Amino acid sequence: MTAERVLNGRYEVRELIGRGGMADVHLGRDLRLGRSVAIKVLRQDLARDPLFQSRFRREAQAVAGLNNPTIVAVYDTGEEEIPDRPQHEVRVPFIVMEYVEGRTLRDHVKAGDLTPEDSVTYLQGVLDALEYSHKAGIVHRDIKPANVMITPDGAVKVMDFGIARAMADSQATMTQTQAVLGTAQYLSPEQARGETVDARSDLYSAGCLLFELLTGRPPFIGDSPVSVAYQHVREEPPLASSLDPAVTPALDSVLARALQKDRDHRFQDAASFRRALIDARRGIVLADAPDLPTEAMDVLAPRTRARAEAIGAAASGATAASMDPRTRAMDRVAAGHVRPELHDDGTDDGRLDVLQGAGEPVERQDRRKSSRAAWLTVFFVAVLLVLAGGYVLLNNVAGDPPAQEVATVVVPDLAGMTETDATNMIVDAGLVPSSDEEYNASVEAGKVIGSDPSAGASVERESRVNMTVSLGPANVVLPDSLAGLTESSARDQLEVLGLRGGGITEETSAEVAEGRVITTNPQAGQSVPVGSSVDLVLSNGRVTVPLLTDLTVAQAEALLADPAVQLPFSVREVENSVVAPGIVTAQSAPARSEVDQGTEIVLTVAAAPAEPTPEPTPEPTPEPTPEPSETSNGRPTEGPDDQPTSEPDEDG
Repeated sequence: MTAERVLNGRYEVRELIGRGGMADVHLGRDLRLGRSVAIKVLRQDLARDPLFQSRFRREAQAVAGLNNPTIVAVYDTGEEEIPDRPQHEVRVPFIVMEYVEGRTLRDHVKAGDLTPEDSVTYLQGVLDALEYSHKAGIVHRDIKPANVMITPDGAVKVMDFGIARAMADSQATMTQTQAVLGTAQYLSPEQARGETVDARSDLYSAGCLLFELLTGRPPFIGDSPVSVAYQHVREEPPLASSLDPAVTPALDSVLARALQKDRDHRFQDAASFRRALIDARRGIVLADAPDLPTEAMDVLAPRTRARAEAIGAAASGATAASMDPRTRAMDRVAAGHVRPELHDDGTDDGRLDVLQGAGEPVERQDRRKSSRAAWLTVFFVAVLLVLAGGYVLLNNVAGDPPAQEVATVVVPDLAGMTETDATNMIVDAGLVPSSDEEYNASVEAGKVIGSDPSAGASVERESRVNMTVSLGPANVVLPDSLAGLTESSARDQLEVLGLRGGGITEETSAEVAEGRVITTNPQAGQSVPVGSSVDLVLSNGRVTVPLLTDLTVAQAEALLADPAVQLPFSVREVENSVVAPGIVTAQSAPARSEVDQGTEIVLTVAAAPAEPTPEPTPEPTPEPTPEPSETSNGRPTEGPDDQPTSEPDEDG
């Protein structure tokens, strides 16, 4: 689209400001209201795919009903017809949204300019948006840094509901046509397993987002989306404080709750998640028990805790002393030896008689205590040595020590499964999945050929099992079922076969409707390599008129009935004294011109001119013989039928 393009006669499209996997985002101008807008346009190469068009329209429908300051608003939707090829256009949908200035959280993470306080503040804004959308019955399913915009004044805007689904949709899972919906680093375990999602799935993703805002990296990192998804299902994330000492134990406890594998042990709604963050600002740590309601406890430093315990112990001791008369009170003993106070007569006051024998000097009592402690130490060391020796002796008598038994599992049989089902089975067995692909003529594309180790092998838990997924045969025979399909349907079928739709040409056809496939290049029945391009020949819905003049009506009829023409005709006879009767002298459509299928051709055919009808000759009627008359000179005149009489010459 060019900068001069105006959509719906109202929205002027300007420069490109963003690009995603499904759509391009342009800065736009609402000419009617005079405000800046963001125009999200489905990529033209995806506009022919009904699945992508459905997802795109779903985003508009999902966000159109959400009116919250933390969610990017949708103003309008529409479709733009863009020329795709001669006499054919593609309808490309677009969404007109609120234009938000600022930077995404992904940009902030890359810049490294987020403090823990900023991270908590921004996530509270995200939770506000999720709380509102969840109450409206919408699960976002793709919460990540790139989908959260921060305005210059610090406001949070959640955007991109492109794969959002209603909570009531029981089919809203991770997989669809063997494609992953969502971003692997932020997938909840139930999304990774292909199970149904709910609001708590968004809260897990929000926990992953908070982890990255605090530490600069997601909780799980892997070489492939499959390995990351496995970690979401099976492994525990590291403590955020181990990556950044600025993260407090209170935030660690919030993350531990948000990233629970079992959704029943996570925060059950966005409001409880937000309350926990507010408490974490004050240093309050969440309780450890995941099955209890969310509650908080004070964080005490070790010294403070020890002091509190000491005070409690002192209080307990005082209570016990008051109840048990045999317990005698004594003064606190300082670090050094404190001799008892002596009276004037040299006797003590008796307050320490419980600690020293009667009349026994303190030095002797200390030496006896030290001797007793030394003997106890020697005794315990001797016992340990005896036990160790006995263990060694028993092992020597029994022979070589047995090797430690390692827990093993059996590799499941994955052949014939889809990659998603096989991955779930490997994870359920306690193993780590990985995959590669290869062509195979006997196994359907997308199905597992085998695994390494093979099915039935015993391996240690957490071992890696690599599955080989079929790409289908290396060569594909073009089917004849492409003929008669629309262009989009033919391209879809080519993709299923592992081929690409190529160029488009149009030809006339008497049988194939306009816009449908007449043939392909290469043609049906030929074998082509997987991944190669196949050109489509489409019907333009027209027929070429043959030359019909100077032919008999029977010959013209035969040409018009040809399978490549199939045009109806009618005959109009015109008398012609020059051309033999029955010969076509003219046709209503010029020869070699193109007309729409089913157009009637009018043939002008020569006809013999009619014979002129002779007029009847009238019978002659006798006329009366005129009497000879005399001229003035006395000679009779000749009648009309009288023969001239010769007169003698002067010589005769």
